[in-house]
Amino acid sequence: MNLFLEAIQWILDPASWTGEHQLGARVLEHLAFSAAVLLAAALLGIPAGIAIGHSGRGRGLVIALTSGARALPTLGLLTILGLGLGIGLEAPFLALLVLALPPVLAGAYAGVESVDRATVGAARAIGFTEWQVLACVELPLAAPVIIGGLRSAALQVISTATLAAYIADTGLGRPLFRALKTQEYGVMLGASILVALLALVVELCFHAIQSAAARRAEPHRTTPRRAHARARERTHR
Repeated sequence: MNLFLEAIQWILDPASWTGEHQLGARVLEHLAFSAAVLLAAALLGIPAGIAIGHSGRGRGLVIALTSGARALPTLGLLTILGLGLGIGLEAPFLALLVLALPPVLAGAYAGVESVDRATVGAARAIGFTEWQVLACVELPLAAPVIIGGLRSAALQVISTATLAAYIADTGLGRPLFRALKTQEYGVMLGASILVALLALVVELCFHAIQSAAARRAEPHRTTPRRAHARARERTHR
């Protein structure tokens, strides 16, 4: 209990935010670095996942890639990359990218693949091109699952980005590793609490975005079918 109180006191102490630890700067570094990793994972994983989900090709590759990447220990990978690339942000960036890419790729692939084939078929039946099927039907319906993949990746990256300080001395891992050397366990717990709070805030933001995407997807579930039904009615008349 005393350790927890020490951690809270350290977080609330104005000197922790402006003094040696500079928590304000560390929080911004942590968020910026995590956002950069998530953006890179999105740029690589979402287009590939959408293409695989739409075409149905490469499903085995997705399963093998996501399973293999998730089995890699991030700290071990970071150590290997650090030995090869040296001190700096490159090694932790690549290590966290390997961590973030599988859920993003799997979310994009699973989201597009899970779209009701009857809805897709109805869109094609009324004359939609493949691009229109993807842009107007599959992506709006798959958006909640795609955002869910980003949500999972964001939480993993923010929680693990403390390891960046192992090589790059940046983010909220910085006070954590310093406190480990000096055995200031209250500071270590305080830094861990801040990371958990950041993850919680990001989780709530993604939850709100995912809920909004789910609400926007509802009209797209039936529109192609209704249009197809009307076209059939006119044909029969």
